Amino acid sequence: MNRPLPYHRESSGGYVLIVVLIVCLGLVSLTLLFGHSMMMTYRGSETDLAGRQADRAIEGAVQYASYLMENIMTSGTSGVSTASTTSGTSNTSAYLLPDPTTYQSEAVPVGDATFWFIGDPLQSGSTGGTSSPGSPSYGLVDEASKLNLNTATEAMLENLPNMTQNLAQAIVAWRSTSGTSQSSTSATSSSSTVKGGPFESVYELAQVASVDGDDPSILYGDDLNLNHVQDANESPGGQFNPGIFEYVTVFSREPNTLPDGTKRVNVTQTTPALTTLLTGTFGATRGREIERNLRGAPVHSVLEFYMRSGMTAAELDLVTPDLTMSSGNYAVGLINVNTASQAVLECVPGITQQQATQIVSARSSQASPSTNLAWVAQILGNAASIQAGPYLTTQTYQVTADVAAVGRYGRGYRRTLFVIDASTYTPQVVYRHNMASLGFAIGADALQKLAQQKATQ
Repeated sequence: MNRPLPYHRESSGGYVLIVVLIVCLGLVSLTLLFGHSMMMTYRGSETDLAGRQADRAIEGAVQYASYLMENIMTSGTSGVSTASTTSGTSNTSAYLLPDPTTYQSEAVPVGDATFWFIGDPLQSGSTGGTSSPGSPSYGLVDEASKLNLNTATEAMLENLPNMTQNLAQAIVAWRSTSGTSQSSTSATSSSSTVKGGPFESVYELAQVASVDGDDPSILYGDDLNLNHVQDANESPGGQFNPGIFEYVTVFSREPNTLPDGTKRVNVTQTTPALTTLLTGTFGATRGREIERNLRGAPVHSVLEFYMRSGMTAAELDLVTPDLTMSSGNYAVGLINVNTASQAVLECVPGITQQQATQIVSARSSQASPSTNLAWVAQILGNAASIQAGPYLTTQTYQVTADVAAVGRYGRGYRRTLFVIDASTYTPQVVYRHNMASLGFAIGADALQKLAQQKATQ
């Protein structure tokens, strides 16, 4: 009788090993996944923290800029001269752009964060409508160095680099309550849409250009991130065109009152206040002599007042802060000859390209910005001075603080543009615009310099 063969159960060890390997692989994958997730969360938190640090640095930067403006308003620093008021007491100062050598503007530390004031190299350069690339510039920017969109005539606007006649007409029509262009040629803008009120920011120009059919890119030019210099991705190998935004503002104005509330003396009118100012400052004999020189044709500006009065430059310096050439509370849209670029100066009636070049050259040789216009008269001569005088000033009451910042390790980039107005003698932020979306604007080597600074600390 045959016996059945004994039953041998197949070994399950191989299957168990495979299952164990699969489980281990899953656990390892989960571990890597969770680890990667934690790393990403950590990096996100680190970037978020850096961004918060950059935000705080920007807020600190604008407070610092406001302090700088308040300091020159109250103490008259940066080479500011003191002038006599109508009572003969010395309590009025000329207000100049803060001297960039007296404050920090590049890679300024605020805790673990760092900020930069993005400056404007064209402001003091001698170039005209187009600029060479150049290095980044840092500092506060004078709004009075630009052409005011709310007061400039059509002819002045047309002299701006890249400006078209249609766009100049459309700008005047946009702000006009009548809805038509107020040009000297009586031309009417092709724009069918107008605001009927003043520009509130320069970025309204994009609406005007779109309505009028002009390419809005002429506003930016090659300067895609609006940092005033040519970056690697902007018109490489070509001539750098900064665009119209570089040259215009809506914020320039000067108060027609002194810090104590006393009205400035309007030189276009013959009033007892002018007699009081002149005799109180220079004495009765000299004061009346100046008044006699002014008799005859009316005066239209402080510069014409100086030329016809027979005053010396030193005498003009004593009374300039007390003088105005307009009524109302503010003189709007005056152009600062100490800071305006050559391109902007060429827009002023009576100033030729050659004279604009001479003004830029002359001021660059001065030890400090002039507080009066006497030196400009020497360059322009009588006829041009009379024509240009109503548009010129030497003082600054509004600045742009274009602040870029990063947090620790150079992360969390932020950028915000502020306009600070001190025309009420109390500096305050009147405009704020987030610029971070335009891209990195502090120069390709800025973070490298920052890392080198950190390494040496």
